[in-house]
Amino acid sequence: MPAIYTADIKSDRPSATQAPRRVDMALAMARISGASVVKLIHGYGSTGQGGAIRIEARRYLGVLKAKGKIKAFIPGEDFSIFSADTRSALQACAALRQDLDLDRQNNGITIILL
Repeated sequence: MPAIYTADIKSDRPSATQAPRRVDMALAMARISGASVVKLIHGYGSTGQGGAIRIEARRYLGVLKAKGKIKAFIPGEDFSIFSADTRSALQACAALRQDLDLDRQNNGITIILL
């Protein structure tokens, strides 16, 4: 049973309108696999301007959090031991301490707590 499920929702360059559906699929697969955390790889945008997939995925995660469908999410740029949210996530899932993006300010990922 993996503690962390990694999902790449941008590898085939989908449109931003497909982001919510892909997030839902990633969350469903994570739950099936028994994971408590999802590492969502959405990219930062090929132009370096913030990418529509990233923006839409994070907007949708806010909706899911407000509805109680996920516990929390941490933008990659905030995934740091200096963040209270990250410290809480590390307590909930010790495997996150080994994640290569911890303290790397990676705008192309988001950590989701189920």
